[in-house]
Amino acid sequence: MTINFENRVAIVTGAGGGLGKQHALELGRRGAKVLVNDLGGSVDGSGSGTAAQLVAEEITANGGIAMANSASVTDLDAVKAMVADTIAKWGRIDILVNNAGILRDKTFAKLDLENWHAVLDVHLTGSVNTTKCIWPVMIEQNYGRIVMTTSTSGLFGNFGQSNYGAAKLGLVGFMNTLRAEGAKYNIFTNSIAPIAATRMTEDLPGFEDSAGKLAPELVTPAVVFLCSDQAPNGRIIQAAGGRYYSADVRENEGVDLGLNATVEDIRENIETILDMASNKGILERTHHR
Repeated sequence: MTINFENRVAIVTGAGGGLGKQHALELGRRGAKVLVNDLGGSVDGSGSGTAAQLVAEEITANGGIAMANSASVTDLDAVKAMVADTIAKWGRIDILVNNAGILRDKTFAKLDLENWHAVLDVHLTGSVNTTKCIWPVMIEQNYGRIVMTTSTSGLFGNFGQSNYGAAKLGLVGFMNTLRAEGAKYNIFTNSIAPIAATRMTEDLPGFEDSAGKLAPELVTPAVVFLCSDQAPNGRIIQAAGGRYYSADVRENEGVDLGLNATVEDIRENIETILDMASNKGILERTHHR
């Protein structure tokens, strides 16, 4: 059975190009009414433009229903207005894809704190702003699908991306709590960790000549599935060039050193404490609390 989104309303942030554009287009093709949000700025977040309008027009030209919005996800009042406009026009919001992001890469030694805060404001706080405004809507309608955009830079680290990596792993922590709090309202929150060739990656090492094999539209099937009725809850799917795989946070059994444990006890047992050969998934551990 074909997955479709008839009578569903989606908001996709950062949808003026790259990954977000592909997500918005596919949701539109499959019947969703799509609010295309994009500030229209450059990769570092400066400037503005008409990117969202162009994508909304493309969805409409393909027979879909869409409208554009140029709010910055860092501007809470503008996000509130975006959500209010969506409700006024279409009556509900079923799907939120938090995709908006910027890059300001530097090694930590050279990183200005201004650029630390700018990146966290867009990726992490921006996702909080949109989710906070939409959360009561989803609770009231007893339905919601939220997708966070994390990254391998957050999951595993990447040279020169301390700000970006911190923001991206922060989204996983945010997701984990929403997973628990939203379940009873049929609100499922998941994360996508994409590897794709976009304008944000074109200057990064390893992305040379990668446009074909790491096309952003190869990430979109996983994102759109996470927007569907059949989505899991609280999972991370990685997507790269047609390969789809998952990641999670794990813990091992460790060792019980009792109430009188000392630093020396830690030293003597450090190999067992750090051994991940026999581990448990965080989802299993949470389930058994």
